[in-house]
Amino acid sequence: MAVLAGCTVGPDYHKPDLHAPAAWRETMAPAESHPVGAKIDPDWWRLFDDPVLTALEKQVAANNLDLRAAAYRLAESVAERRIASAARFPHAEAAASYARERASTNGILGLLGTMEQAGAGTIANGAQGFGPTALPGSVGNPSFNLPQYGMSASWEVDFWGHVRRQVEAATAAMHGTEEMRRDVMVSLMAETAQDYIDLRGVQAQIGILQHNIGITQHSVELTTLRFQQGAATRLDVAESTGQLHTFEARMPPLKSQEIHLINALSFLVAREPGALTAQLGHTGAIPPVPAAVPAGLPSELADRRPDIRMAEEQLHAATASIGVAIADFFPRVTLSGSLDIQALQFSGLGSWASRQYGFGPTATLPLFEGGRLTGQLHLRKAQQREAAVMLQRTVLKAWQEIDDALADFSASQTERDHLAEAVHENQVAVDMAQMQYVQGSSDFLNVLTLQNALLSSQSALVDATTQVSRSVTHLYRALGGGWETSYPVASVHTTRLVR
Repeated sequence: MAVLAGCTVGPDYHKPDLHAPAAWRETMAPAESHPVGAKIDPDWWRLFDDPVLTALEKQVAANNLDLRAAAYRLAESVAERRIASAARFPHAEAAASYARERASTNGILGLLGTMEQAGAGTIANGAQGFGPTALPGSVGNPSFNLPQYGMSASWEVDFWGHVRRQVEAATAAMHGTEEMRRDVMVSLMAETAQDYIDLRGVQAQIGILQHNIGITQHSVELTTLRFQQGAATRLDVAESTGQLHTFEARMPPLKSQEIHLINALSFLVAREPGALTAQLGHTGAIPPVPAAVPAGLPSELADRRPDIRMAEEQLHAATASIGVAIADFFPRVTLSGSLDIQALQFSGLGSWASRQYGFGPTATLPLFEGGRLTGQLHLRKAQQREAAVMLQRTVLKAWQEIDDALADFSASQTERDHLAEAVHENQVAVDMAQMQYVQGSSDFLNVLTLQNALLSSQSALVDATTQVSRSVTHLYRALGGGWETSYPVASVHTTRLVR
C-alpha cells in the first residue's frame, strides 16, 4: 500500500525553455537617450526625477482599488489551495445526539418480535426487543430515549496521486493568481506615470496657447490702432480678431483634458474626482528622460514579466489536471472507522459495554460512466494544449510590445528634435513678418499664416516631447517593471470596507 500510495499518474510538469535573443533589437537610428542592459530599478519611475510623480506612485501602490481586489483574489486562491490540500489528511469528527423515538408496531421492526409478552417499562429499558406483541391493544410500542455520542474518521489512500495532482493544480493556480496581482501592479504603475506625463503635456499646451492668445490680443490692439490711424484696413482688424477667437476656442478642450487626467489620477489613488487638484493643478514640466534608460537583459524577461509567469503557472495547473482526470479511471480506496456509545438510558452512556464500532476499507471502481471520464480526460488534455499555445502567444506578444516601445522611443526623439528646429525657424519667421507689417512692407495675412504655423509646430513639439516620456512608460510596462517596488502595497490587511 505504501508503494502504491507513492504512485502518481499523469504527466509531470517541466518548465518550457523560452528562447530569448542575446540583445534588444535596434529598430531605429540611435537617439540621444537610449536603452542599456543595466539592471532595472524596481521603482523605475524615479528615473524621471519628479517628486510629484514619485509620491503619486506610492499612493497608488498603497490605495488603489484594483490592487485591493487583486489582493483578495490572491487570498481566495490561497484558501482554495488549503481546501484542496486538506484532502491529503484524515477526516475525523465527533458527534453527540439525543432523540425521543417510538418504533412502529406495523413497521420493519415488527419483524424482530419479542420472546414474551412484556410491559412498557421492560421494553424501554432494553431488556426486550420491539415487535407486534410488545403491548396489547392500540397502544403499540412505547416511546423511548436514545442518547449517543462517538467519533468517526476516514482517509482516502491516494494510490494514484489523485489528491496530489489536485493539490499541485491548486498550488499552480495560487501562484498564477499571485502573478496576476503583480501584472495589475505593473499596469497601474505604468498607467499612473502615463497619465501624469499626459497631464503635464496638456498643461504645457495650455501654457503655449495662453502665450499665443496674448500675442494675438496684442495684434488685435495693433491692427485696431493702425486702422484708426488709417494705416490699416478693416480687413486686418477682422482677421486678427477672428484669429484671437479661434485660439480662444482651443482652450476649453484642453482645460477639459486637464480635468479628466486629474480625475483619472484621483481614481488611481482611490480618491474622489478633483481630490488632487491642489497637488496637480499647477503647471509642471514634462518629466524628461535620462541619457541611459536601464532595460535589463532579454534573458531576464520571462522571470520578470508577470503575465509570462502567470501563463506558465496556468500551463502547470492544466498539466496537473490531466493527472487528476487519469486517476479517476482507477479504484479509489477509503479507510474509515467509527466508535459510538449508545444506550437507552443516560446511566448506560458511561459503560464500555454500550460501545458499537465499525472499521474497514471501502473501494470504488467506475464501471460505466457513459463516456464522462473519457470526455473529461480529453477536455483536460485540450486545456493543456491551449495553455501551451497561450504561453507561446504571451511570450511572442511581450517581444512585440518591447520592440514597438523601443521603436517609439527612438522615433519620438527624432521627431522632437526636428520639431524643435521647426519651432525655432517659425518663431524667426513670425518676428520678421510682424516687423515687416509694422513697416508697411507686408500685409497682415502673412503674419496670421505664420502665427498659425508657429502655434501648430509648438503644439506638435509638446506632443512629441510628451511622447518621448510616454514611450518610456510603455517600455517598462512591456519589460514588466514595477511589481518589485519597495513601496507598501495594498493587501487584504490594509483594505477598508466600502459601505
